[in-house]
Amino acid sequence: MRPRLLRVGDAVRFDERLHTVAALEGTTVRLVDENGSASVVLLPHLLASDGFVVVTAASPRMTVPAAGVLEGLPGKAVERAEWWQRHLVELLTGRPAHAPDGPVRPEYDPAVKSLRQRELAKAAELAEAGTAVSLTVLQDMRARFEREGVLGLVDPRLRTAPDSTGRADRRVVEALRRVVDDQTGRSTVSAQVLRRRMERLVEAEHGPGVPLPSRATFYRLLSAVTSGRHTLGSARTRRSLAKQPDGMFGQLTAVRPGEVMEIDSTPLDVLVVHDDGTVDTVELTGVVDIATRTLAAAVLRPSTKAVDAALLLARAMTPEPMRPGWADALRMSRSVLPHASLMALDERLAKAAAVPVITPETIVCDRGKAYLSDTFRTACRSLGLDFQPCHPDTPTDKPRGSYCASLG
Repeated sequence: MRPRLLRVGDAVRFDERLHTVAALEGTTVRLVDENGSASVVLLPHLLASDGFVVVTAASPRMTVPAAGVLEGLPGKAVERAEWWQRHLVELLTGRPAHAPDGPVRPEYDPAVKSLRQRELAKAAELAEAGTAVSLTVLQDMRARFEREGVLGLVDPRLRTAPDSTGRADRRVVEALRRVVDDQTGRSTVSAQVLRRRMERLVEAEHGPGVPLPSRATFYRLLSAVTSGRHTLGSARTRRSLAKQPDGMFGQLTAVRPGEVMEIDSTPLDVLVVHDDGTVDTVELTGVVDIATRTLAAAVLRPSTKAVDAALLLARAMTPEPMRPGWADALRMSRSVLPHASLMALDERLAKAAAVPVITPETIVCDRGKAYLSDTFRTACRSLGLDFQPCHPDTPTDKPRGSYCASLG
């Protein structure tokens, strides 16, 4: 009688050889024989073949492990996992793992015995053989085997990928991680301050008996835990990095100039002489077009005001005139821009510099005061722009604007 269902993990006899069903995709079946050779067969052809029979039906929840899943693990752990696998396969299928086409053992026959009866029989068999295993442990191992395959039979501590903290006390490492996490929103402090905080936290939670790392070991652990987090650097950078999402939610694609533009401001780490003679820093505010990656307009100000941001939008839409002293090579007429055809649209382009004129459709900004002000919002409305502020504390909503502003 032909089986009505074929599952991944079934042991089948086909073409006078024993195979394991490795995958089912539509009407195709991927088989792996005893020598590890793989083949793909159409399901109707497989079921209609002479001599085809399901030798061992897999558990509906059993996981077929990937080849080499136990590579790199300690030898004793692999030996123990394979020992468990042999007993659990027998418990679930009724047949010994080394003889999948052999007779079903009566005490493990799934057609006659319930799962609990088979578990009790296996626990009694192991106890009689000198390896006492409680029913709770047996049930837990069986559930892990069905869920994860043979890898689930390995001690979870051995399966955890090693990190750069080495063999350091886990209590110390966990306390240091918590101290570093708590430092994200605080002002930057020295490494010694973090060390004292870690030591106090370890003592408060585990008592004074926990061995603490030496100064050199602590710095090595701190370097491993704070990698890429800027814990000992700029607090502003650290907080910005902490706001990054774990993964990309989506990708915005602009197909024409001006469809989406981003505006952002950043302080420049230079000193300049202002109009009143004072020496101080300045801020660079720029508008970047997403489709062409063009910095359409930029302005330097002691601090960016709402009116500066509004005028910047107008500058992006207005031809930049040539200034005294500029070389003729900077003229739009000397550039690759279609100057002749653009002249018919705006006569000011005759004496314009080679700066593209881009009319924004959507402007993306952060939640700075200058951009959320009524002045900037009114300017966007009067120019017919779609005003799109970023989500709170989400600098990744306008990554190109932030990057281009920082280039200044």
